[in-house]
Amino acid sequence: MSGVLKITRGKQPSAKRFTIYGDEGIGKTTLASQFPNPLILDTEDGTKHLDCARSTATSWRDLTLAMKELAINSQGFKTVVIDSADWAEKLLVEWLLEQTSKKSIEDFGFGKGYVMLQEHVARFLASADALVRSGIHVVFVAHSKVVRTSPPDQTDGYDRWELKLTKQVSPLFKEWSDALLFCSYKTKLVEGSDGRMKARGGKERVMYAERSAAFDAKNRMGLPAEMPMTIDALASVFEGVAPVNSPASAAKKPLWTERVAAAATVEDLGAIGDDADEARSRGELSDAQLAKLRVSINARHQELEPQEAADAVA
Repeated sequence: MSGVLKITRGKQPSAKRFTIYGDEGIGKTTLASQFPNPLILDTEDGTKHLDCARSTATSWRDLTLAMKELAINSQGFKTVVIDSADWAEKLLVEWLLEQTSKKSIEDFGFGKGYVMLQEHVARFLASADALVRSGIHVVFVAHSKVVRTSPPDQTDGYDRWELKLTKQVSPLFKEWSDALLFCSYKTKLVEGSDGRMKARGGKERVMYAERSAAFDAKNRMGLPAEMPMTIDALASVFEGVAPVNSPASAAKKPLWTERVAAAATVEDLGAIGDDADEARSRGELSDAQLAKLRVSINARHQELEPQEAADAVA
């Protein structure tokens, strides 16, 4: 009789689960938009400044249906970004109140509303896991809040940053995430001429991937405790290949637009088009980026074709 154990060894590459949170306006959504070929499910209409693929989700129903649709057909996207987790929680609260004709989550009594909230979020994270199993990275963007905590082994309490979620929901995201990254501005305390400590800096953006007394963070990927807040700092997560829209990738090879402009023949343009199709199949170009590139290729084709025809006649 064959055994039921199926043993595997070694590391197994897989899609990853991220939660990125921190100060408002620090660039969390911009960072998430640089993940491999992302689609942003925008719950707070906060992506208009980005050149990205997005789908607006103004209700909990919109959000859950979008996740189900992507599980059936990913449409070539390699990353799904939910921006943001705390706004998604608000949409869920609104939906629960609408379904039950309640005016407040407290109206359920004895914490029942928060239990329902927790159960629905757990199901939503399960739908995110379905995407991860299919090879799609899932990223939740979230805001931070300062919370007073009093650990039992400390005589005094202190303030720390945590996810801007209810106390019932926040632990679910912490446990679910392969990487919980806290983003903030790095500051240093220096002694002034008057002997008082003063803050300096505040412009350098950093990500923290390990927990401290000041904030929640973690990772299962061997990331450093502190990193620059750039996509290149996470390149090792994606099997060592930086996404095509990262600054480092742009520096390593000519931009697509530069290749089109430098094309000397129609045949060169055909090769660029073939390369672009392959890049799209690998998830390095989105449909929107490919369509924009096609426009440039066609415009350059119209410039080169008459000259090539004239040269052939001569």
